[in-house]
Amino acid sequence: MTDNSTFTIGVVGLGLIGGSFAKAYHAAGHKVLAFDTDSSILEFAKLSGNVDADLTRENLKECDLILICVYPQAAVDFLEKEGPYFGTHPIVIDCCGTKRVIVDAGMDAAKRFGFTYVGGHPMAGTQYSGFKHARKDLYKGAPMVIVPPTNDDIDLLMHIKELLAPAGFNSITVSSAEKHDEMIAFTSQLAHVVSSAYIKSPTAKAHKGFSAGSYKDMTRVAWLNPEMWAQLFLDNKDYLADEIDALIENLTAYKEAIVADDKETLIKLLDEGRRRKEEIDG
Repeated sequence: MTDNSTFTIGVVGLGLIGGSFAKAYHAAGHKVLAFDTDSSILEFAKLSGNVDADLTRENLKECDLILICVYPQAAVDFLEKEGPYFGTHPIVIDCCGTKRVIVDAGMDAAKRFGFTYVGGHPMAGTQYSGFKHARKDLYKGAPMVIVPPTNDDIDLLMHIKELLAPAGFNSITVSSAEKHDEMIAFTSQLAHVVSSAYIKSPTAKAHKGFSAGSYKDMTRVAWLNPEMWAQLFLDNKDYLADEIDALIENLTAYKEAIVADDKETLIKLLDEGRRRKEEIDG
């Protein structure tokens, strides 16, 4: 860190996630270096003033923080290919939506190449993708989950917190890769599966004039990036399959009560859901 508390950040991938990090750190007065496989996006990011220069093998080691914001397999490939050039100074954090595969690869690469790696997942986003939809305030008030190499290195955790502060997260949760993937199967991935399946109803074609908030809430994340989400689902297929099984079981109970005109059971099922929501979210 410099005397005026500014630092250099490297961003790998200028989609919604990486682009939002670039915009947030640049707005906070930090130097932003970036790389994207699409040179036109990188050039636009520099012309728009959100990126100061290209992130290269020569300047990777100058970064205080490197954020890898690409698909999981691309992140694994980047760590393996560019890891020898990181040096010992940067904190390297991936921002992938699943953690077990990438954390295993990241920890292994860090051990071989001598850099500090931390798994990460910013819990924020929109149904849109790409740099043009990136916002400097995307992470303001959002949680950030990290998977550090050890949970008892207080100095490292405080350093990570300091480095992530310009993004505006309201909390940083320390987790294991396994716990993260178990939880994210329910809180994020299942919601995307349900939204994608729900919109496939033939009735959806005629919804205009009959839909309001409930429809919008249920279908928002159906507008997803198929390639990215398919990879995330497959990387987490064990936990996600369990969540889908539980949902099918619960839906079957509702369907059976409705088909049987069993009002008493249906009321009970609905009330159980209401009470569960109240218990969990207050």
